[in-house]
Amino acid sequence: MRISIIPSNTRRLLIGCTALAGILIGSQTQADTLEDIKQDSSVRIGYANETPFAYTALDGKVTGESPEIVRHIFERMGVETIKPVLTEWGSLIPGLRAGRFDLIAAGMYITPERCKQVIFTDPHYRLLDTLLVAEGNPKNLHSYEDIANNPDVKIAIMSGTVNLGYAREAGIKDAQILQVPDTTSQLQAVRTGRADAAIGTQLTMRGLADKAGDQVEAIDDFKDDPARAGYGALAFRPKDKALRDAVNAELKQWLGSEEHLATVKPFGFDRSNLPDKTAEELCAQ
Repeated sequence: MRISIIPSNTRRLLIGCTALAGILIGSQTQADTLEDIKQDSSVRIGYANETPFAYTALDGKVTGESPEIVRHIFERMGVETIKPVLTEWGSLIPGLRAGRFDLIAAGMYITPERCKQVIFTDPHYRLLDTLLVAEGNPKNLHSYEDIANNPDVKIAIMSGTVNLGYAREAGIKDAQILQVPDTTSQLQAVRTGRADAAIGTQLTMRGLADKAGDQVEAIDDFKDDPARAGYGALAFRPKDKALRDAVNAELKQWLGSEEHLATVKPFGFDRSNLPDKTAEELCAQ
């Protein structure tokens, strides 16, 4: 077998060329999704049915705070068509990373754990949580601790949400937790007595209470750590930094404008929900 000896200076040149090629290919890959979206004038969004963040309306239209923000932002970028992909909440990040859609538009909270898997725009809202309980709050539940202190109480939590971690941190046992795929299942669990409470954002729980009439209520005095306020944002694959940055630039110009506030008002958001932190700050917590 003949072995070729490559001079050291030639090896260094080849290594340098290979490294440069890798950088160029990486940069091209980052730009590919953005350029493809602009060329096709369409973008695919992953969403989970959760009012008022992203949901399928009775007329079949996908709407909510996040999809409407996406529509406005991508219109500003010259992209006309939004293609929604309905996905269970717990499958949103895996679906994004597998390429089923180009971004997540579901009101997803920015958390350090999620920042290891996806990249976020800066948040477009800030929101606190509350409990959904049977009318009259018969178990007198006002906090995670109230549930932890009564082992007979069960709480319905949507799989893949930050609330699962919050509940465990507060001392709620897994035997008390009923994990469900969506908010409709949370409502049904409370209505049928399979759970004594459900946890979610104030807007979501109030929306469920309105839907259910006088059977359930969203409590007004939920006691929670203000540091647990949720900050929702759009999420992208780590390789799509160019796409994220382009969306983020448009979002920064538009967020807080009268047009933005008018867009999100039908979903219960107002100026008080404007965020006060960046994605970088939230990822570093």
